[in-house]
Amino acid sequence: MKAYKFRLQKLLDMRVDKEEECKIEFQRAQNESFRTKEKLMEMKENYRKYNNFSGSSSVIEQKIRHIYINNLSYNIGETVEELNQKEKVVESKREELKQRQIDRKTVEVLKDKYIDDFRREQNRIEQNLNDEFALYGFIRNVKAR
Repeated sequence: MKAYKFRLQKLLDMRVDKEEECKIEFQRAQNESFRTKEKLMEMKENYRKYNNFSGSSSVIEQKIRHIYINNLSYNIGETVEELNQKEKVVESKREELKQRQIDRKTVEVLKDKYIDDFRREQNRIEQNLNDEFALYGFIRNVKAR
């Protein structure tokens, strides 16, 4: 039986490679988003920590704390915007990855269909040969009698 050679194998290989690249980009985007979330949580924790400070301290320390809290508040706002942008990027990468998977699966389904057709044809040919051998054997037995 001869081996099957899929004519669109290069296309399938290219689509698999593109899907792998897309997976890597998606993971990078997720990691960046995760780091930004951690940074935001750390800033919010520092804000809570220094905002609720009620100890007696000098006016200079209170002023420094107030400036720090204002700066944290500003940075929290910017980090929230940055996080929103990164989550949008993650979502777009997710959609792109889904599309790449659909593209790859389309060609894989086509390949599977062609392989099934090839196997059916090979089985048909093999069955015809077996039938022919059985017929020759029958004819030889009939002539020998």
